[in-house]
Amino acid sequence: MAAVLYLVICCLAGSLLQDVLLNPEACRKYRMNRIWVSAAVSFGAGVLVCTWALYFIAFLLHVQGKAKNPLLPANVVLMAMAGAAAVLFHIRRRRKRAGAESVPWVLDKRLFLKECVFYAVLFVLIQFTMSFVFHQSGDSLFSGFTVFGDYAPHTAMIRSFSKSANFPTQYPHFGGADIKYHFMFQFLVGNLEFLGLRLDIAYNLVSTLSLLGFLIMLCQTAYRISGKFSAAVLTPVFFFARSGTAVFRFVFEHFRTGDLMEVFRNNTAFIGYTPNEDWGLWNYNVYLNQRHLGFGLLIAAAAVWFFMDSFEAGISHEEKGAAFLKGRFITPEAWKTRGPEKSLLLGMILGLCSFWNGAAVIGCLLILCGMAVFSDGKLDYLITAVLTVAFSFIETRIFIFGNAVSPSVYWGFLSENKSIPGILWYLVQIAGITIAGLIPALFLMRRRERTLSFAFVLPTVFAFMFSLTPDINVNHKYIIISMAFLSVIWGVNISRLISGNRSGEKKTGIPAGIRYLLAGCLIFLLTATGIYDFVVIIRDNDVHHRVAVSMESSLTDWLSENLTEQDLVLTPEYSINEVTMSGCMMYMGWPYYAWSAGYDTFYRAQQGILIYQTDDADVLKETVRREKITYIIYEEGMTYEENECREDVIASVYPEVYRSDDGRIRIYRTDPQNAR
Repeated sequence: MAAVLYLVICCLAGSLLQDVLLNPEACRKYRMNRIWVSAAVSFGAGVLVCTWALYFIAFLLHVQGKAKNPLLPANVVLMAMAGAAAVLFHIRRRRKRAGAESVPWVLDKRLFLKECVFYAVLFVLIQFTMSFVFHQSGDSLFSGFTVFGDYAPHTAMIRSFSKSANFPTQYPHFGGADIKYHFMFQFLVGNLEFLGLRLDIAYNLVSTLSLLGFLIMLCQTAYRISGKFSAAVLTPVFFFARSGTAVFRFVFEHFRTGDLMEVFRNNTAFIGYTPNEDWGLWNYNVYLNQRHLGFGLLIAAAAVWFFMDSFEAGISHEEKGAAFLKGRFITPEAWKTRGPEKSLLLGMILGLCSFWNGAAVIGCLLILCGMAVFSDGKLDYLITAVLTVAFSFIETRIFIFGNAVSPSVYWGFLSENKSIPGILWYLVQIAGITIAGLIPALFLMRRRERTLSFAFVLPTVFAFMFSLTPDINVNHKYIIISMAFLSVIWGVNISRLISGNRSGEKKTGIPAGIRYLLAGCLIFLLTATGIYDFVVIIRDNDVHHRVAVSMESSLTDWLSENLTEQDLVLTPEYSINEVTMSGCMMYMGWPYYAWSAGYDTFYRAQQGILIYQTDDADVLKETVRREKITYIIYEEGMTYEENECREDVIASVYPEVYRSDDGRIRIYRTDPQNAR
């Protein structure tokens, strides 16, 4: 109940923020039910701001107040203050608006009923997929094959808060250093587990609500543009099922070899013919892996919605071509602010999202930059962007030692042919007509869709030109962001194609049969590869394709009870197991996680090899002392960086403090006072 109360209080606080940010008159203008956008933004903004407040209260209680278990008093303080403030402000707002005309929550009851059913279906679908790939049954926590790799650092971070006090925050797979990875979503889940929700329930619930909130924003944007409920329905269809050429080539190749039906029945791997496409980089699996991406995109979609008024005011001018663009920069309306205090608040919220999902913030700023080109009130965009960058900079100075990113020009992303035609063909392969198909479709779109398409594609342009991390693969998130927002454009235009007219315009004159056939072909091209990807997600995460971790492990309990955030543990290169689930700080877990986040894993790998292989006790003691390692875990038959390990020297120098029930795992304490 405490965890549910926390979320309710967050939503109440968020409703105050959305009341400032959102313009209810836009809902009246487009005959929309404002309850949906308000609910999504209330959840996102409220959780964002309240969880940051909770984090810093707990931080101060632990670091300055020396509280061993800071989350308990921090939650009491936060919920009392936020709850009281929300109630008082709601009462004050209600009195202030007494007698004044306001936009009702529900303008169209018939539409509202359809939306209730549709969003309920989306909730069930998302919750099912989230739970299917990650759930607890009995004493075991199961993670599917397509997701467990990413869950290893995420669950370790979650447990570092629910089982320990990770303040100042470190990266559990590279302890003893700063935190270079956005961690606040994991802190939220850790707090909910601390408040009583089971880990899988907490993780799945907030993941579902976040992604549902994002989809609601996309659907409402599609309805705002088209005025058609069918556009809102089609938008998440294109979101879930990506376009791409993989399934067509896959079918063609196996049809030729005569084993098509057998492969369809038995295949459990993502299909793809471009580098790392078989990782599931381009399909719905990304949102199952990166749960915090959905939350970041919810905040990004709220920012896009906020600026839609200025954007629509800009594109409503009657000039055409160069005159239209010229008018967007030299007239007073193009620059003067329409609400600087709201832009400041939005900049703060967007900036605070940097350590929830940095890619979503960067993608959002790129989209807003594209919208600003065609908008009135450009100073509002500038205010929001400057404050977003300022808050992000402050956060990086607090949490990161050194540079937060390593920006560089990196042309071509993962495309093997770096020429313009090669890059376009690569885009067709991974995204089908979602992006490349916009080029011919632009001539059929109205100005609003054309200009929005330009803005939505900018994250993809960025992905093919720059790199911010050592691992270029992470740039796939920017393309995923473009694809998600472009689902609105395709939903709107295919909806119009089916209905046979554009809102407020005459009939197209195209016979209904041709329109339906063309719409069907487009829907097929936009979803065929993604539908098969979804089949693979189900198959490769079923009962035969899961990693299990015991939730009743004596090893996990011992580590949680005996270690603090100040301890640093040298372990085998673990991914996800009983050790990582304790939330302890590992000297270096599975190297890829830390390396891709920007840590120097090569140095620590060499030190780990030295400790596990040396036959010199003095070298062992000096290396352990220099690296500030307080515990060493040895597992029977282990290797480290593919090197054989020895235990005899470690056992001769340090006392054994733990042995697993089966004797397979031993832990040694490296306290210099106990060293032999």
